[in-house]
Amino acid sequence: MKFIFTIFFTFFCCFFSLKAQIKPEALVKKELHISKITSPIVIDGKLDEAAWENLEVAKDFHQYFPFDSSYARMDTEVRVAYDDHFLYVGAICKDTTVGKQYISSSLRRDFRGGGNDNFSVVIDPFQDKINGFMFGINPYGVQREGLVTSGADEDMDLSWDNKWYSEAKIHQGFWIVEMAIPFKTLRFKGGSTRWNINFFRIDTKTNERSTWTPVPRNQQIFSLTYSRELVWDEAIKKTGANVSVIPYLSGGAAQDLQNNKPRSFTQGIGGDAKIAVTPSLNLDLTVNPDFSQVEVDRQVTNLDRFEIFFPERRQFFLENADLFSNFGYERSRPFFSRRIGVARDTSTGQNIQNPILFGARLSGKINKDWRVGFLNMQTAKDQRANVPSTNFTVAAIQRRVFERSNIGLIMVNKQGFADQSNNFTLNPSNSNRLIGLDYNLASADNKWTGKFMYHQVFGQQEGNEKYTYGGRLNYNTETLQFGVDHMVVGNDFNPEVGYVPRKGYNRDALYLAYSFYPKSKIVNKHTYAFWTEVLWNKQYGTMDYSINPFYIINFQNTSTLEFNLWRYYTYLFFDFDPTNKGGKPLEKDTKYVYDNIDIRFTSDSRKKLSYDLLYTFGQYYNGKIVSLTGNFNYRYKQYALISFNYSYNRITLPEPYATADLFLLGPRFDLTFTKNLFFTTLLQYNNQIQNINVNARLQWRFKPVSDFFLVFTDNYYSNNLKVKNWSLVAKFTYWLNL
Repeated sequence: MKFIFTIFFTFFCCFFSLKAQIKPEALVKKELHISKITSPIVIDGKLDEAAWENLEVAKDFHQYFPFDSSYARMDTEVRVAYDDHFLYVGAICKDTTVGKQYISSSLRRDFRGGGNDNFSVVIDPFQDKINGFMFGINPYGVQREGLVTSGADEDMDLSWDNKWYSEAKIHQGFWIVEMAIPFKTLRFKGGSTRWNINFFRIDTKTNERSTWTPVPRNQQIFSLTYSRELVWDEAIKKTGANVSVIPYLSGGAAQDLQNNKPRSFTQGIGGDAKIAVTPSLNLDLTVNPDFSQVEVDRQVTNLDRFEIFFPERRQFFLENADLFSNFGYERSRPFFSRRIGVARDTSTGQNIQNPILFGARLSGKINKDWRVGFLNMQTAKDQRANVPSTNFTVAAIQRRVFERSNIGLIMVNKQGFADQSNNFTLNPSNSNRLIGLDYNLASADNKWTGKFMYHQVFGQQEGNEKYTYGGRLNYNTETLQFGVDHMVVGNDFNPEVGYVPRKGYNRDALYLAYSFYPKSKIVNKHTYAFWTEVLWNKQYGTMDYSINPFYIINFQNTSTLEFNLWRYYTYLFFDFDPTNKGGKPLEKDTKYVYDNIDIRFTSDSRKKLSYDLLYTFGQYYNGKIVSLTGNFNYRYKQYALISFNYSYNRITLPEPYATADLFLLGPRFDLTFTKNLFFTTLLQYNNQIQNINVNARLQWRFKPVSDFFLVFTDNYYSNNLKVKNWSLVAKFTYWLNL
């Protein structure tokens, strides 16, 4: 059966890929010519150098929001140039409003774009409309950079950091942007004469978002599908030696009072290196890496029966991360980088580092059609977590087909070593291997997207169902969206380096939505939608299903109001306590049908006080639930952002089962004294695991991408405020270009 499905779905996807290769009508042929300059440019936000004169101008921006059918009200003019080392971007952002201040949530790098004034450039050096770079700046000169993957079908990754230079200046009636992006920061093929490029701007005063290349409002504003050509006056030369070394020094103290351990002192030295094998293929090396400066995860109240997903935050794993991590589905990833060097302390909800000895990571493009990735990492034995020394190897290759689709192959190997020592003696009984094939569909205009996959595990596990396979197809226009989804996860599918919270089921899902845009000064869009999924297998029949009709109102001021009606069916095939607090569990082989309603309101993010409210009420298994979750954010100019995340769940179950009030409170104080000095404190109270966590982090960016961190973490019992454990770490990193 699965082979029939595989053949049918492959044919179906290929047919629609071929049918959808027509160029989008919005992409009228329009180019921007870039010229090489001979006189210097000083990055000071003034555009007063002679080099900026007589350059071609990108102007006549198109509105993206609130409408996408007219030119922008706020004019923007962009010029680009280059020399042997840098790509230069200069922009004049006009402003016809009077008396209003530009909005910046903070002076911290990598701000989110929606509620902040900013100008950004999106670059696609290979013109594949799948992978690219984004560089942005706000009127106060705060930078952000990110990686665009999958043609922008997924959110931009702002965790990626690299070295580039920029400045912005505010003037009466306009503000100016000046950027210098080193060619060493970009990945491209030497000898090329054409790239793809687009510019976009968010103006909070008029609540307008605009782009140089027209982008439909149902697509991401940074979509690579909608871009124009950047034409070079001569072939781009390969950059010279491109090697960056990022050493670190660290030291700290810690004590585990929960297990009566004495105070300990640590010191560390190690670092990373980034070596450009070619201008588009990068080799990352790491020795004794230390990730103590990475911000802690935001905890969540766990009302689920399965593992919760937390995203990767460590810089070493981020560049070209999609090449490894986007294989499979959200619920079935063959590779999850947080399986390497990270364990979770269930008593505190915090991460514990498993020592990594060394690692190497080769990733990037060979040419326009081929991408490759190879990762090898060796972890040390960790007695705390009872984990032996382990080697992780991942290889991935991706081939572009048609215009924007691709086929990818991934191989994952986890090999444990002898438990008694770190002498690298193989333990034959401790291995796990996987091979997987994905076909990712994306039409030329991005209306049709989808995926087909088949993954198989090899190793010591018993059983005949060591596979997962499935397919999905989505259609997206301004008024109509729909999607169908089918996935099978075998009973014995266990990729130990992946993320598969559940196995042994078939899943079918359907999504339908209709949107319309009224002529209104208040409402921007109405959306009526329906979503359903069913999980089933031969042993239990229907295991779970969800039915969800919902209605969304998008307002012109960017706020949203959403109404959801839910019906759930759950079959418990193991005992489960719905509170996850250790009460009497509901017995296995019991089934429940229950309904609830949730209402969500997200306010205008441009305001000093913004908030997100989600209210849920109704049935829950054999009882009832009332839930209030969300966050409040208060912004004081660009210097302070005080946020408060909260989650309250009142679960009422009949006797003899548990009734619980679950609280999760997370105030956060983010102070940005300058663009280089930041202080963040996050407090988290979680009565589900009886823990209070304090994480305070001081960061001084004394040079571009070079930092000093001082991080304090403390965990307390929530019932008596006794200390569980604490740590204090100082870390110094320096980015050195050779």
